[in-house]
Amino acid sequence: MDQEPPRRRQRRATRQSRRHELGVRAVPPLEKPVTYEIGSGNGRVLILACGAIAHEILTVTQLNGWTHLDLQCLPAILHNHPERIPDAVRAAVQARSGGYDAIYVAYADCGTGGQLQQVCDGLGVEMIAGPHCYSFFEGNDTFAAREEYTAFYLTDFLVRQFDAFVWRPLGLDRFPDLRDTYFGHYEKLVYQSQTTDVKLLSKAQVCADRLGLHFEHRHTGFGDLTDHLRDWAAR
Repeated sequence: MDQEPPRRRQRRATRQSRRHELGVRAVPPLEKPVTYEIGSGNGRVLILACGAIAHEILTVTQLNGWTHLDLQCLPAILHNHPERIPDAVRAAVQARSGGYDAIYVAYADCGTGGQLQQVCDGLGVEMIAGPHCYSFFEGNDTFAAREEYTAFYLTDFLVRQFDAFVWRPLGLDRFPDLRDTYFGHYEKLVYQSQTTDVKLLSKAQVCADRLGLHFEHRHTGFGDLTDHLRDWAAR
């Protein structure tokens, strides 16, 4: 007997429908990472990416018709423990390297303190330049020139997953007084939007209000991510 709750079954059906719409077929994952196949995969090129930018990579790839790429995403929750990212990337690259002509790593440094770059150099694979996705979404040069030290950043993904990735992990759902401890040195929340979604824009404003920060919206699109994917797809 099917014991799956109706709401969960509906969410699963929605995800399957979305993948069908994008022409994306799920393929067997490597342990817990989520794996997608874009197009036929005949080009034997793998993009190993952070799950937080999976939607953006799928969108850019579909818009450009790069049907020769495969996409594998490691869990986005690794960003709550960035020290684990290098080993996770190493394991994924080593497990998949025999089946692909080339593998590219769609991560920036992402809080690993240069360790991820060392792993990628040792494996002979290329990763995205920049300190984190907030930088490459805005454009690394533009982001660096701003020299913002009191801004807290959210992307489309983090706005959608604000409670799961920010509010609850920091314990603010149980201890709201910790807000000043974590965010007292910030002055504003910057929402870097990749899409034009009025619901996400409204939710981002709410996130800023909950953190007691001024709100600023910048529509960045996909920034340097598009350039990296275009370069990798052309090789």
